[in-house]
Amino acid sequence: MCAVWGIRLTLDKQRYALKYGLLYSAIIAVILIVPFFVYIDLMIHINETRSQIEMKKKSYEILQKMQAYQGSNDDYFTFPRYNRYRGGLYDAGLKPVFTLLNSMPLSFEAGYHEDKNRRYYVLPLPDGRFFGAKYLILEGDVNNYEIYRMALLVALSIVLLLFLLSYFVFKNFALPFEKVNRRLDSFIKDSMHEINTPLSIINVNIDMFAQKFGENKYMTRIKAASKTLATIYNDMDYLIKQDRFGFEKESIDMSAFIRERVAYFQDVASLRQIVIHENVEEDITLYFNPTKLQRIVDNTISNAIKYSHEKSIVNVILTLKEGRIVFEVEDFGVGIEKPEKIFERYYRENLNKGGFGIGLNIVKRIVDEHGIELTITSHPGKGSKFSYRF
Repeated sequence: MCAVWGIRLTLDKQRYALKYGLLYSAIIAVILIVPFFVYIDLMIHINETRSQIEMKKKSYEILQKMQAYQGSNDDYFTFPRYNRYRGGLYDAGLKPVFTLLNSMPLSFEAGYHEDKNRRYYVLPLPDGRFFGAKYLILEGDVNNYEIYRMALLVALSIVLLLFLLSYFVFKNFALPFEKVNRRLDSFIKDSMHEINTPLSIINVNIDMFAQKFGENKYMTRIKAASKTLATIYNDMDYLIKQDRFGFEKESIDMSAFIRERVAYFQDVASLRQIVIHENVEEDITLYFNPTKLQRIVDNTISNAIKYSHEKSIVNVILTLKEGRIVFEVEDFGVGIEKPEKIFERYYRENLNKGGFGIGLNIVKRIVDEHGIELTITSHPGKGSKFSYRF
């Protein structure tokens, strides 16, 4: 039993570290978006400037080689070739004298030009000096793929590092809470075991005393208090077992089941002079788990008694409507001020009524799990009605 609890809590710790590690990393990533884009823009600008300087340098390098050729006795001039750039000579009518270009610039104005992914550097030449050419044009391709790739790699590395650090921090941060949770869970489990034995002894001795000496108001109060405590105990026991045990379904005589639970709560109701009226149709059968059904029925009836006025009535109804089983509990007590909050764990509208605020939370989980339609009708100061359609 302890081993099972240990595994479950370890998984909770892992889930906690993973959840908040991802959340923290996502927040940091969002914060880094602006400087990240500023960094990319800066790198693109630097790459553009470097391209402009290099193309200008290569253009003047070609010009120097043409000048050197004119002062030599060579018969042929070999136009320079570059891996990244392509050059060409054009006359005043923009006709090629010699060209390696794949395309033409949009403008022949002197200087650096941008056209999508292509860059041009136009250098005007003296008239009639270099092979009858008027313009020296250098063409190059600018590709920012490497910048985007490196930026993405850096960003992913930072986020991954942040996630690993966050995961490690949150995982170790959860260790003290894990130890506290283990001790608390162990305490609750041991407490439940310790409560069960004396509670059983009390109930047995109450029945034996009643058989021997008869009923009296003091014994009735003890029996009612014992049953109230037993309801709380059953809720706690269900909470402990719900994630570790399967609750198998079986065929239940629901008519007999409801009558038995109403009889069980008669002592609790009589303590406050509340009368439980039952209207239960015969031979209604439900395929359900008895433990879960008891949690629904017991918590609904006990709450109706708890929040009823003294000397009032509680109606318990079981019927078939349109082929569906309908179980209803109606009281004429204080009503519910915030129906939307009553299913929250530990929520109690009236702190003076006792309990831990877990009963209806258990009911809501069972109802949602099995697709049971639950309708609550409540009027503060006039009472409430819980209707379950199975």
